[in-house]
Amino acid sequence: MSKDPSTYTEQELVEGCLKNDRFFQEALYRRYFQPMMRMCLRYTQDKDAAMEILNRGFLRVYSKLHTFAFSGSLEGWIRRLVFHSLSDHFRTRSNTVRFLNLEERDTAVEEEALDQLYLDDIMKLVDLLPDASRRVFYLYAIEGFTHVEIAKRLGISPGTSKWHLSNAREKLKQYIRTNYNHAG
Repeated sequence: MSKDPSTYTEQELVEGCLKNDRFFQEALYRRYFQPMMRMCLRYTQDKDAAMEILNRGFLRVYSKLHTFAFSGSLEGWIRRLVFHSLSDHFRTRSNTVRFLNLEERDTAVEEEALDQLYLDDIMKLVDLLPDASRRVFYLYAIEGFTHVEIAKRLGISPGTSKWHLSNAREKLKQYIRTNYNHAG
């Protein structure tokens, strides 16, 4: 196959991987390596750990690829599986997820409540957010985009992006207080 791997469609990549074709597996890995590595490095500055997390994530991708239904973005689906590998990495090291910073300047959410949250719980709460705020939160907190980049992607102003992020954080804090604060 002399065709450049980056020119294959998502459908071709998935079908090739499902046939256990190493060429297509490598092409899929190369196509999504950079954005997934950026995400891993956002949460751990250790390049070796990031590479380990990324490779575990891609093992998940290859083992679950038969479940991908082409109903959404392949990159988003891969990102979610790699994010679960990130979750597992931090969960095995501290039993709680502490790497998702809901608010850089605000620690109003009780420590006990945050200690009880695992990534799956957080992701379920994020899924409850209004669509626009959820999209901005994912792009900012999980994918690492700036407000200017988010604004360009979504066709909104950077100020609107900041408002949606603030709104998402406030709603998440309310959800956490309501659902996970067993002390009160």
